[in-house]
Amino acid sequence: MIRIVNLRHRIVDIPDLAVDARHVAVIGPNGSGKTTLLSICSGIEEPRRGTVRLLGRAPAAVKIGWVGEFPDRTLLFSRAYDEIASSPRFRHRPCLETDERVRAAAGTIGIPHLLDAKVSALSGGEKALVALAAAVVDDPEVLILDEADSHLDGGTAARIQAAVKKSTAAHVLWCTQSMDTAAEADYVVFMAGGAVRHHGTPEEVFTSLEETCFYPTMWRIRR
Repeated sequence: MIRIVNLRHRIVDIPDLAVDARHVAVIGPNGSGKTTLLSICSGIEEPRRGTVRLLGRAPAAVKIGWVGEFPDRTLLFSRAYDEIASSPRFRHRPCLETDERVRAAAGTIGIPHLLDAKVSALSGGEKALVALAAAVVDDPEVLILDEADSHLDGGTAARIQAAVKKSTAAHVLWCTQSMDTAAEADYVVFMAGGAVRHHGTPEEVFTSLEETCFYPTMWRIRR
């Protein structure tokens, strides 16, 4: 369960929101507060007022995997292997277990051939895949993606989507500009002006957005 009560922080103003779904898409126009909300849910920012609870706990007490919009700003290590291995190493996992986790995560995402590569030599899409591997390597309880698919070609975005579906996380919070991706979520939260304007199943939310640019393209084709 994701529960938000009396949240006030910057532009975000959410009096009450309870979501009991695994894959939650967060959508809305630029400047609507989506990134701020995800930053609070990830524990990166502490809310000025109100509470956020993930699985009944504060974000700081939850094992969270994070992938941002710009991997260049978050990748810390020069080699892909070391970037993916950072979380289990910080948790003092044994060397053999760390190696097994790194190779399993790379295999799931389809990048075992990149493990020895220099991060600086990777393409933008490859960096995004490395960042995702680093986020899932230690089996996070909650996986948060802040427009991780925004600057990717269709093939790489599809690989990220497939890898996310394989995640064992109890909740996946995915802020995306792809309405077709959002339409495949279990639950959709539409934000505008810092507030949640619509929330519910994709059918419930997108019915209210049918005459806007936020209606999924594939749904228009089917209509």
